[in-house]
Amino acid sequence: MVAMAGQGEVANVSERMPEVPGEPTSDSLSGAALDLVGDPTIDEVRLPNRPESARCARDLARTVLESHWSLPGPLTDDAVLLVSELVGNAVRHTGALVFGLRMMRRRGWIRVEVRDPSRGLPCLLPVQDLDTSGRGLFLVDTLSGRWGVDLLPRGKTTWFEMRIVGG
Repeated sequence: MVAMAGQGEVANVSERMPEVPGEPTSDSLSGAALDLVGDPTIDEVRLPNRPESARCARDLARTVLESHWSLPGPLTDDAVLLVSELVGNAVRHTGALVFGLRMMRRRGWIRVEVRDPSRGLPCLLPVQDLDTSGRGLFLVDTLSGRWGVDLLPRGKTTWFEMRIVGG
């Protein structure tokens, strides 16, 4: 497993976020997700490089944005979409065993970071009307206030920031 400095155990998403008939739905699990997987506002949450981690990351982000930060619905929806895009890129393109999710709020802004051990840089591609893939960073570029990539000694952090009107 690829270790990420200063981090604890990797969340096992499939065990902690069940999809079994009769079990709680993902909506009711969202509130418990912070307890089960970790709080990305306190410390980086490490998730396994598996497609179901995108769902867990969306649940975590929505819980933080709605319940902790009380942000408006449209901003929350856009931010959750962008979390999904960054996590999707980490899962599909980095070859990492794990990635990290971190969320921060400061006066007037939120910032979301996805860290992985790959130094391969994401590429913003031109998008055509009929394209069915390759729109992730286009959405990040369009919906966020700003975004970027910070190279680290062992990997990178891809991030976006969004302005909170009146916040």
